[in-house]
Formats: sequence, C-alpha cells, structure tokens
Amino acid sequence: MVARIRNITVDCRDAYAQARFWSEAIGWPVDPDSVAGDAECLVATTHPYPYDAPTPGMLFVAVPEGKAAKNRMHLDIRPTDRTRDEEVARLQGLGASVDADHRTPEGRGWVVMTDPEGNEFCVERSAAERAGG
Repeated sequence: MVARIRNITVDCRDAYAQARFWSEAIGWPVDPDSVAGDAECLVATTHPYPYDAPTPGMLFVAVPEGKAAKNRMHLDIRPTDRTRDEEVARLQGLGASVDADHRTPEGRGWVVMTDPEGNEFCVERSAAERAGG
C-alpha cells in the first residue's frame, strides 16, 4: 500500500484571499465551508485522480509570521485553453507578479510568478505549444 497526498498546504496571512486567488488561477472551487476570516480555507476539485483516488486539494492556513525566504517547493502550472503568455497576463490580472522570466526567443521556457502573498510558482507552455515545437 502507498500513501496519497490529501492536500498541498500553504501557510499564509489571509487564508480566504489566497483560496480565492488560487481558485481563479486553477479553476477549482473554494470549498463552500470556507469563508472570509477562516483560519483554514480549502480549494479542491471533485474530479478523480488516477485510480479513483481523490485529487489533492490546496489548503491555505493562516499563520502569524510572514513569508521569509524562497519556497523550497512550488507548483508548476500549465494552461489548458490558452498560451503560456496569455496565462501569465491572466494571472497578473488576478494579482500575481512576474518574478523571473525564463522564456527564450524561440518560444520555449517558463515564467516564475508569485501569488499575492509572494509564494513562487511557474507557468509552463501549454500542451499545444509543446506539441508545436
């Protein structure tokens, strides 16, 4: 038997605001039991993971201390219905910032972004872009 990841937990100042940002970013709903002011807020999908195991959620937990250093672990996201560059622009509109740009002139590469509380994540090329060369 193996263990399965239940949630990816992110420490933050405002759990509900972070849950709302990531809900918009990845298209998973904020759990209906999560409301503004809660110390813990969950973003999860009902789509099954392979082998009928539940897909891990993202759990945001309010902590008193702020982010002090680079994340030791981060998410890599890939857009499903737009290009990497369109996704970067969309995420900026939601409140994310570009931290480092690793795009190359021929179109490869990725963009390191930060969410509204400064947590790093990467935006990769879409599957269509990867297939196109």
